[in-house]
Amino acid sequence: MKILKQLTLLLFMLASATLTFAQEKQYDFGETMRSNGRIYVVVAVMVTILLGLILYIVRLDRKISKLEKE
Repeated sequence: MKILKQLTLLLFMLASATLTFAQEKQYDFGETMRSNGRIYVVVAVMVTILLGLILYIVRLDRKISKLEKE
């Protein structure tokens, strides 16, 4: 029960910090990245990492399934 209270407090604090930062001046990093063409590099890296993780999980699942059958 104590852990649940701590997690609730932590989530509340994170949410309040996010709201505080959301009110600050916004910068157009996305616009700068798009104008330089770097956004495509960032997206490509993110997609590569995501695909790698998905493939790793699929391979791991197949290996575990094979071991369970034996």
